[in-house]
Amino acid sequence: MPLITLTTDFGEKDHFAGATKGAIYSELPDVTIVDISHNVSPFNIPEAAYIIQNAYSSFPKGTIHIIGIDSELNQENKHIALKLDGHYFICANNGIMSMICAEIMPEKIVEINIHDKIQTSFPVLDVFVKVACHIARGGTLEVIGKTIDQIKPIKNIVPYVNDDKTQIIGSVIYIDNYGNVITNIKQSFFETIQKGRAFEIMARNYTFKTIYNKYSDIVNFEIPEDKRHDEGKGLVVFNSGNFLEIAVYKSNTATVGSASTLMGLSVMDTVSVKFLSK
Repeated sequence: MPLITLTTDFGEKDHFAGATKGAIYSELPDVTIVDISHNVSPFNIPEAAYIIQNAYSSFPKGTIHIIGIDSELNQENKHIALKLDGHYFICANNGIMSMICAEIMPEKIVEINIHDKIQTSFPVLDVFVKVACHIARGGTLEVIGKTIDQIKPIKNIVPYVNDDKTQIIGSVIYIDNYGNVITNIKQSFFETIQKGRAFEIMARNYTFKTIYNKYSDIVNFEIPEDKRHDEGKGLVVFNSGNFLEIAVYKSNTATVGSASTLMGLSVMDTVSVKFLSK
């Protein structure tokens, strides 16, 4: 049974997500549709890239992923379909796939060219659904597009490293539901530059000198629970996607606050790492 996922900035209020699912079911009644997220911030390419990179590999090979972010067709925003890591992705060529493609080379990329056969003002509903259903039926990418060899890059995907390798300058690419702040600094990149040195992680007026393995490592469980006052403490971890994350223990924006609210951190803010001499 074919499996199609949806990642969009449609939200839950409007008809767009439901209409897209209906169009898929009209063509493929036996398909399974999974919502990854419809709450991507409008037109937020880095946020969408982060979400899809961390979600897609949990699905079985052969899954088809429709990504409906900034998908209006124009001369600078063409539509593409690609096969990568055994999965298929259908989206606009606006940088969304460059985060995944920086680590895994696509097996095939095509620029979709079936628009003359489809009159549309809603490309996710019309074009992307047609392509997804074509692939789900066993169709090849070459039928719906011409082969290309590269995609548009996303800005600020790779952190800056100074010449003497003493500093990484990264940026915030995502803020999750808990208000945790995720940067574009991956663990493998960090450790390659670090080479065992001590470090200081700086974000606005906050400095961290430890990266914990998990959030609760900040808790001293030898202290009685009613005397700990751990909630609201800032910490740094490499999260499940192996990205450097600044968090607050048991964050809650309504009570103790979050890393984003307490530290005043927003998407695209700078987070730097300074490596200290041994």
